[in-house]
Amino acid sequence: MNTLKGLLIIGLAVLATPAFAADILIRNANVHSMGSDGVLERADVLVRDGEIRRIGQNLNTSGSDASVIDAEGRPLTPGLFAGLTSIGLGEVSAVDESVDNALESIEISPMRPEFDVTPAYNPHSSLVPVTRIEGHSFTLLSASPSSSLFGGQGRMVALDGDYDAFFGQPVLFINVGGSAASIAGGSRAGLWMLLQQAIDEANEAPADNETPLLTRRGRSVLASFADGGTVAFSVNRASDILQVLKHAEKFGFRPVISGGAEAWMVAAELAEADVPVLLNPLQNLPSNFDALGSRLDNAALLHAAGVTIAFSGAGSHNARKLRQMAGNAVTNGLPHNAALAALTRNPAEIFGVADRQGSIEKGMPANLVLWSGDPLEVTTLADMVVINGQNITMTSRQTELRDRYLPEDPEMPRAYIKP
Repeated sequence: MNTLKGLLIIGLAVLATPAFAADILIRNANVHSMGSDGVLERADVLVRDGEIRRIGQNLNTSGSDASVIDAEGRPLTPGLFAGLTSIGLGEVSAVDESVDNALESIEISPMRPEFDVTPAYNPHSSLVPVTRIEGHSFTLLSASPSSSLFGGQGRMVALDGDYDAFFGQPVLFINVGGSAASIAGGSRAGLWMLLQQAIDEANEAPADNETPLLTRRGRSVLASFADGGTVAFSVNRASDILQVLKHAEKFGFRPVISGGAEAWMVAAELAEADVPVLLNPLQNLPSNFDALGSRLDNAALLHAAGVTIAFSGAGSHNARKLRQMAGNAVTNGLPHNAALAALTRNPAEIFGVADRQGSIEKGMPANLVLWSGDPLEVTTLADMVVINGQNITMTSRQTELRDRYLPEDPEMPRAYIKP
């Protein structure tokens, strides 16, 4: 019996041990470390047991069976940030059962900060491989507000296809733009009134004769965020951004501006408050009254003022185009290295995950992309993607459809032949 028990314990221990990918040695790469090492020309990077073990010149594999890739001088960068998305949470917006990133109206309590989208994450979503083979290794799952100022909570997730790929602390999403005013009685002033009431309830439960905004669990969650938690405010108008700065300090939030079409107008205030901005570098049209001041050099102006920026806004189905959008920011005055940082190091630092993503440094999990050329050029392709030490298979539903229908092969069944 004791022998059987011992064997069971050993077996369970083996099953519980993480399976690391094969070792990889990348030679002769121009390594954009995004850290203190800057750009290392013709350098080698050794990946072992899923992490970066060595960076230098003429490295050897010390007798291991590492796969050796000659980069031939091509750029090697950290894995890119895909922005705030619902990758793995939504497939077709018109099909309700495939969309899980928003909470519709619930009869009890109009605000539900306790809503957490991560249990709905599907790593087998077609959007995961479509995004990662373009060089994006992580994204922030966002909870979208629907009938409430509070969207809910989301977390960072690695796009390696694992079920439990979450990391970092939860982020709370709040909408305070013009679209939120209609939820708050038709006035922007009303939404701050409601947020103040919600904070008051988080600090002290409402009296029995009062109509509450929050559930008991909601009060607990909001109180935890009011103790320095990260809150992403969806906001574009300059005056609204200033209100975010004022109220976030009052409420105890650590704010992040998401959108920020008019952020350049209040760049000095954002820099002084050390509040970062996640922006769409292609937003330059007055699509609504909140974005009348949109301009293509928003990113360049914010960077010049000392504001930490990161890129977002390409959407879930087009997140892979975010690096092309970053290239447009360079065209409009943002330094190239700053644009690359806005896709790598900056979002990792903004959301407190710089120990796992955003740079190429010894001891970090291996999240790497080997490019055919400048990663911010539209014609450049990702030749190899490594996420958490795994050399990702460079296929997606789109590449499989291409390979199925593009060739004219008379040996294939009729359905596979181009008409």
